[in-house]
Amino acid sequence: MRVLLVEDDDRIARNVKAALTDAGYIVDHECDGEEAWFKGDTEDYAAVILDLGLPRMDGLSILKKWRANGRAMPILILTSRDTWLERVEGINSGADDYLPKPFKMEELLARLRAIVRRSTGLSTPIITIGPLSLDTRQMRVTRDGVAINLTPQEYRLLGYLMHHAGRVVPHSELLDQLFSHDYEKDSNAVEVLIGRVRKKIGLDCIETRRGFGYVIGRDG
Repeated sequence: MRVLLVEDDDRIARNVKAALTDAGYIVDHECDGEEAWFKGDTEDYAAVILDLGLPRMDGLSILKKWRANGRAMPILILTSRDTWLERVEGINSGADDYLPKPFKMEELLARLRAIVRRSTGLSTPIITIGPLSLDTRQMRVTRDGVAINLTPQEYRLLGYLMHHAGRVVPHSELLDQLFSHDYEKDSNAVEVLIGRVRKKIGLDCIETRRGFGYVIGRDG
């Protein structure tokens, strides 16, 4: 999944980006408020981690503009300005959660997983579809209780499809969510990855909808 990190403190940004990458996310980082607003308004993200104190445009202004433009991605506010009035304003402006600095990285990851789950209609950290089970806390996948060894890229693919179970996910969306912008995208990259995952989880788990994309689970 692709996450937008908006943070102008270099040290915090480096640490958060490293932790998110280790947790299986593709991370885009912006430190400038106007650049962050534009990127969040024109690209699709599974979630945004948004600092409030930013140059050129503050985080609350960015948040309000996104929501006014119909951008619905889940947003976790991250800030050192920890007052209850600011929390209320942030939540009322459309934030999904709020984490004051300093923070533990484990808590940030837990809150991020939670808002992503809620945005896709899931209530627990373990997603089960047929014989497959995916534990988002441990990044662990099993089939009928037997652990399946997936590479980080394979896990990202399966995780994205399972978070969006029942929806046909277009090829272009998977390219955007699974590969970094500096990756030279091969039009066959998704098909190759799908093939590798099918061999490990079972050929019957991921369905191809020709001309539309891929779906796991029922689509209604």
